Amino acid sequence: MMRQLYSLLMWLAQPWLRRKLRRRGKQEPGYLQAVEERFGHYGVAAPAADGQTVWVHAVSLGETRAAALLVARLRQRWPGMRLLLTHGTATGRAEGAVLLQAGDIQTWQPWDTPAAVRRFLDHFRPRIGILMETEIWPNLSEACVRMGVPLVLANARLSEKSLRWSERLGWLARPAYRNLTAVWAQTQDDALRLAALGAKVRGVFGNLKFDATPDAGQLRTGRAWHDRVQRPIVMLASSRIGEEEALLRILSALAQNHQARAVQWLIVPRHPQRFDELARLIEEYGFSVSRRSLWRDGPPAASAVGDVRPGVWLGDSLGEMALYYALADVALLGGSFERLGGQNLIEAAACACPVIMGPHTFNFAEAAELSSAAGAAQRVDDLTQAVTLAVALALDKEGLQAARRAAETFARANQGALERLAAAILWLLGA
Repeated sequence: MMRQLYSLLMWLAQPWLRRKLRRRGKQEPGYLQAVEERFGHYGVAAPAADGQTVWVHAVSLGETRAAALLVARLRQRWPGMRLLLTHGTATGRAEGAVLLQAGDIQTWQPWDTPAAVRRFLDHFRPRIGILMETEIWPNLSEACVRMGVPLVLANARLSEKSLRWSERLGWLARPAYRNLTAVWAQTQDDALRLAALGAKVRGVFGNLKFDATPDAGQLRTGRAWHDRVQRPIVMLASSRIGEEEALLRILSALAQNHQARAVQWLIVPRHPQRFDELARLIEEYGFSVSRRSLWRDGPPAASAVGDVRPGVWLGDSLGEMALYYALADVALLGGSFERLGGQNLIEAAACACPVIMGPHTFNFAEAAELSSAAGAAQRVDDLTQAVTLAVALALDKEGLQAARRAAETFARANQGALERLAAAILWLLGA
């Protein structure tokens, strides 16, 4: 009865979803692509019902990058596999396009109405559904059980905040988690929280993202550019609304501070639709702005300490985080200075870039604690402290080198989830 009420609400919400997509599409045209797929209407031919279609759902950019590792390993171990790749965001879909091979299909995740979900499963007939990290939908999980499609949650995580929210909606969340065939968690704490919702936790494998190898070309380019600048560079990485303005306010207050002026600042926002907005914001605070999208052969010369309008670099490109981490000496972790749960710091560690993080890292709690214990990251109470610590570390050559070595060691020590996860999925498939 309660799921029927939920289904009715999701059906009634479809006009709202269409309006939302039109609004998002004005800034990110990718949201206007193949809109009808979200409602279970497909312009692509149905794949052969030969049991070779593996459906992987990666809602956004981070999940898609993690899925890339798993897809590559599954292809190695099961050469006949056909990939069905679904997403919820435009950035995820754009990133996922590079994973496709002949015969693969990419589409949007179906809106969670019984009709759209049924059309999705009838059309594509996947052998298995692999949800990356967090995406659980009640009607989708129910339909998979009814149609005999094993649905698993890979590289699974669940924060304490999300657990509390799911418990409040237990009448809806618990059946959805119980319907999963298997769950493989990142950490023991994740496993306990998922089990509390009724999920069948089959293993704790670690975080798949530790097995990612940063793009070697981006690393070389970033380090070469860094050496040419000949000045410490501090980056606010994957920043969110409110954090950039707070940083600019702090830097304005430190305008006469010699140490702070000795550092070149780089801001790389999380969401691409905010690039132009942030360029204007930087200038409003009295800084000149240099945008990555306009660089020809690297960044401009760093601002001189005595410049009237010191420059701030803006990382307004997608898919270049390895370049930015290689370019920077120290990174401030976006999303951790507002109550947003933080961003993933694993890529920074793999690129040997030490991290300063704020108090809010609940989305990646164990990775944050482990990196702090390993010396790859340091935690502070607020952004003002983070700026002070980052500047001091960037100007301390010996301390910086020690932090870089700690980051690399931390990243290597936590690898191995990929092999465990691929083996578990193939065992489940009998492949």
